[in-house]
Amino acid sequence: MVRRPVAWVVAVVLLAEAVFIAALNWFLGIVVDRQDMSLAGLDPSTMATSSKIGGVVFGLYFALCALVAVLVAIRDRAPAGFGRVVLISAAVVHGLLGAFAWGLVGWTAFLFMVVVLGLIVLLLMTYDRDGGVRPGASGGGAGAGGEPAAAAEPGSAPAPGAAAVPAPRTAPGEPRDGDGDPQDSVPAQLVIRPVPTTP
Repeated sequence: MVRRPVAWVVAVVLLAEAVFIAALNWFLGIVVDRQDMSLAGLDPSTMATSSKIGGVVFGLYFALCALVAVLVAIRDRAPAGFGRVVLISAAVVHGLLGAFAWGLVGWTAFLFMVVVLGLIVLLLMTYDRDGGVRPGASGGGAGAGGEPAAAAEPGSAPAPGAAAVPAPRTAPGEPRDGDGDPQDSVPAQLVIRPVPTTP
């Protein structure tokens, strides 16, 4: 099965990404605080604290996505409900990050984001949410598997649970209503002739 390895790979990649993003933002917060940097007149301590909080929040978010992927791999079932929404949001976030990374960082960061996006989409697509089509569920026939029920032989008892078929009103060989009326072999056709326009 290809599904479980894909789920494990997605879980490992998302967990590594969570640790990397949290550590990077924490490091940037420390640098801003020690260098006493300021952007557009903002307080350096506020910028450092915001960077650290953002790193922790994004790290926990990607760790939650990794946890969902681990649960999918363990249960070998498609994510449903909240877990599915989390993975879809992670795919959207990686698409947006890839678009920004192309202009700010370079094509290598863009390529990494696209690979992670592809893995998440592959995880969502390889699992069938309904567990496949159940045999006999498709079709609308009376028989099992959507096949029409076979006609019962004369004199045989009907199968249990089968619908009773009414007997014909006329005996075999007797004329039915409308049999004696003349019937046309070819239906009548309406012939329209063109009207002359000149006098």
